[in-house]
Amino acid sequence: MPVPEDFFAIDIRVGTVLRAEPFPEARKPSIKMEIDFGPELGVRRSSAQITVHYTPETMVGRQVVAVVNIGERRIAGFVSQCLVLGAMPQPTEVVLLHPDHAVADGTRIG
Repeated sequence: MPVPEDFFAIDIRVGTVLRAEPFPEARKPSIKMEIDFGPELGVRRSSAQITVHYTPETMVGRQVVAVVNIGERRIAGFVSQCLVLGAMPQPTEVVLLHPDHAVADGTRIG
């Protein structure tokens, strides 16, 4: 089966959470984050519904995997610039994806 052209258009990178805080204005429990994706992409902001397993305090310094080229989305006045990825065993439960070993911020996922 041939691979669609846009399959390779998705840009997934590793970044380190610099800052995280609760996001009570969001409709569903969420955390706002600033994530460093290295010198090429810089710092991006994201809102993620990850409060089942994570708190803002446990997110700072953690490496995450995120899609960085899908545009921006406004959520309760906050502009989210990337989509942090995780497994969803239940519709309201997210278990974050992350590298087994530390890698440089901005490292591509392939």
